[in-house]
Amino acid sequence: MAHPLPPGLTPSEVGFLCEMEMVTVIPRQRLEELELLGGRTPALRPPQRAILPLWLALQLKRQQRANIVPPPWLAPSALESILQREIELSEKALSSAAPAGRQSSGRAGDKATPPFVLSATADASAESLPYHWSEIAEVLLDAASDDVTEPNTIRSLMQSLRAVRMAKITAAIAAISPDRPMTLTGAGGLEVAECRAIITGAVNELRKIRAAQEDARRGQTTGKNDEDEADEGDDDEDDEMED
Repeated sequence: MAHPLPPGLTPSEVGFLCEMEMVTVIPRQRLEELELLGGRTPALRPPQRAILPLWLALQLKRQQRANIVPPPWLAPSALESILQREIELSEKALSSAAPAGRQSSGRAGDKATPPFVLSATADASAESLPYHWSEIAEVLLDAASDDVTEPNTIRSLMQSLRAVRMAKITAAIAAISPDRPMTLTGAGGLEVAECRAIITGAVNELRKIRAAQEDARRGQTTGKNDEDEADEGDDDEDDEMED
């Protein structure tokens, strides 16, 4: 018998989906347009930059046919600023997500979400983290570390940033109560996936506690009503005896 799948996306599934994000590449060889399910890719003409899905950019990188341009927020100076801002924020607040940029596809005016917002290209914001910041950084450091400035420094900053943010998320989970809902505004895709099971377990326990409290309250109400009815019955008997 197959085991039921857990609700939501697993960390590995989130890592797979992040490869749909668009990144900037510098081609080293000419390549004609490709017809993909998500649309047609631009023709590659060295040394002109082009925007491609991350999965395709990784394939070209492994074949030494292109270099990947890291997004501005993955620079050491940008990560240091983001880390400092994360530390200075409240212990229960995460830094805000990257502002919505232009869409990689779709009609103008449509509300787009990652990976359909260009948040990992060379012209992305350097002041905040995109939704898939952790997954994209890990992939680029693993497959294109020679395209990244000071990769060892970035790895250290990423580790510190993850530790600070996870400490805040853990504290928020510990403070969950029936009268105090939890928000994860600013959390990334991988952070949500990693904490989903813990949050779900905490919410289920709160539901059990609330159900037990409701049952106890109903039991007290029922017992009080029974006592009132018994008292009324005694009063009626006393009246009959007096008559």
